Amino acid sequence: MSLASLKALYSRDLNKLKLEIESYQNEHNLWLIEKNILNSAGNLCLHLAGNLNTYIGKELGHTGYVRDRDLEFSLKNVPRIELIRQIDLVTITVNETLNQLKEEDLQKIYPVLARPERESVEYMLIHLAMHLSYHLGQINYHRRLLDV
Repeated sequence: MSLASLKALYSRDLNKLKLEIESYQNEHNLWLIEKNILNSAGNLCLHLAGNLNTYIGKELGHTGYVRDRDLEFSLKNVPRIELIRQIDLVTITVNETLNQLKEEDLQKIYPVLARPERESVEYMLIHLAMHLSYHLGQINYHRRLLDV
């Protein structure tokens, strides 16, 4: 996959994440959980920002980001404006990092062991884009079910 394609996919899905969070009619509903829905849209948004800041920003962009993954799921009632700010900031981080990469960098080994086996930078960027898309779908479904 080319860097241009990766940039386009991240841009598309991060813009969609922002739109989903903005589309909640009732800000309180971002934090609802019900029955078998264990993660709120707000927590999934925080998780996506933490994940991308870590695996793209810190590891490839050398931002120095320090992740607190537990907080991504334990924080509650973070104002929507702060969620949007975090999406905007991680979007900048992802764009700046991907803009620093060259096509040949995609074939290098990803700098840390994030999975059981060593993978290429390209593999990890595709994996992270799919992770973003997966949780984006959950947020969309959460909004349509619980933002009533």
